[in-house]
Amino acid sequence: MSNVSLKPLADRVLVKPADAEEKTKGGIIIPDTAKEKPMKGQVIAVGIGKKDEPMTVKAGDTVLYGKYAGTEITIENNEYLIMRESDIFAII
Repeated sequence: MSNVSLKPLADRVLVKPADAEEKTKGGIIIPDTAKEKPMKGQVIAVGIGKKDEPMTVKAGDTVLYGKYAGTEITIENNEYLIMRESDIFAII
């Protein structure tokens, strides 16, 4: 887990996306332009939730989220996504 000094507000979650696959199962190397965005990552930080809805995920959880979920941000040269908890489909 990272030591990021960013605290999401309300029901927002900061996620570190998993690395995109470098090779296919057959061993073919995938160029950067053809790599698909990963749809799973590790939760780095969570907000406190909404008034009537406590947060379900916690820092350290590995989660699945939608292909176009969240907003990409860069903190200290690391790429993260910040999204609402409702954009997360599952904890794995």
